[in-house]
Amino acid sequence: MTPAFIGIIGIIALFALLAIRMPVGIVMMVIGLFGTAALNGWGPALKILGHEPFVIASNFELLIIPMFVLMGNLASISSMSRDLYGVAYAWFGHWRGGLATATIAACAGFAALSGSSVASAVTMGRVSLPEMRRYKYDDRLATGSIAAGGTLGILIPLSTEFVIYAILTEESIGRLFLAGVFPGLLLTALFMTAIYIQTRINPTLGPAGPKLAMIETVKSIWRASAMIGIIVVTIGGIYSGFFTAGEAAGVGAFLAFVLALARRAVNKDSLTRTLLQTVRTSAFAFLILIGAHVFNPFLALTQIPTDLTEMLIGTNLGPHGILFILLITFIVLGMFLEGFAILVLTLPIVHPLIIELGFDPIWFGVVMVIVLEMGLISPPVGVNVFVVKGIAEDVPMGQIFTGILPFWLAMVICMVVIVMFPQIALFLPNTMFD
Repeated sequence: MTPAFIGIIGIIALFALLAIRMPVGIVMMVIGLFGTAALNGWGPALKILGHEPFVIASNFELLIIPMFVLMGNLASISSMSRDLYGVAYAWFGHWRGGLATATIAACAGFAALSGSSVASAVTMGRVSLPEMRRYKYDDRLATGSIAAGGTLGILIPLSTEFVIYAILTEESIGRLFLAGVFPGLLLTALFMTAIYIQTRINPTLGPAGPKLAMIETVKSIWRASAMIGIIVVTIGGIYSGFFTAGEAAGVGAFLAFVLALARRAVNKDSLTRTLLQTVRTSAFAFLILIGAHVFNPFLALTQIPTDLTEMLIGTNLGPHGILFILLITFIVLGMFLEGFAILVLTLPIVHPLIIELGFDPIWFGVVMVIVLEMGLISPPVGVNVFVVKGIAEDVPMGQIFTGILPFWLAMVICMVVIVMFPQIALFLPNTMFD
């Protein structure tokens, strides 16, 4: 059998095991081990299996993952989400659809602390859904805004998906974080526009709430000032070059811990839960990375990435034609696979192709994350949809997916704009290193 044929068998086996819900990290290790053994013998295969876990576990750069996860978990227990929603409500609550708009704004702020779409959707959903129901918001708009707002957690820095992308492609984590700022703000604005258009057409979807007095608005900003300060310190420190991304993660986690202590949110039980959740989430990410580093040598031996690159370039579709095919493929994969799995499975093949086509890999990282966001709210998997369903148990799944459609279209528009105007993503990272 040729290496390519063995590679195809390995990829089919990989998707078959994923279909029966085996953890993606374990699947990649198993396929990588047996595939490398088939192509290169058991000695090299076992050497890779024994070496890569140690390399990943001892990689200092990867400390950024548990630090950012810890910061997000500390933000959750210290009621920072309520403070964020309070500020957003003060500014937008009196608009038509204002509570949904406030949910989007609060999700964008919380994304800068958590780096997780699921955490953003769960945390902000628990805060905002009762308020939207109190003001008789349509369930489609209410649940759709929560699910879509949660996706901002993986685009607006600090994002765990950007960390994984950087590690797998050997790109700069700091540059990727900064590249996500303006696209994240653009997508936030497009989500708000989608809410405005819907409530303009049908005002009963989201009635306007009462306008708060100026003193209440000022108080809400004051309550959230410490959390806003943490965001400014971490992202500003990366941009100014004062911190590396890893150092910013440690500083952010420390400041979040100090704030949680000041608010008396830390006790034995809450600290134990927070640390255990941090360990579980971090271990999940590390397992996927280890699996990817065992699987990737097997994929390289099969020559599939090289053959696919040559085949696509030989189609004469041009760089943007090939990019279009890749993005459509990612959208389809996002309907069935979780974002982490798509990253680790496709980047070994796609990243060399992107370089060959002349695209900036930092810019492509942003585009790819936007596509992963679309998968988070696309049927049938739609992780964020199931998260919101867990919060709004009485809302039919069909209504949630219907409510998501305008936001999904907003993501398509955002992706098209970023493809047409790459400088939206590249401006900050380029000025950082000028």
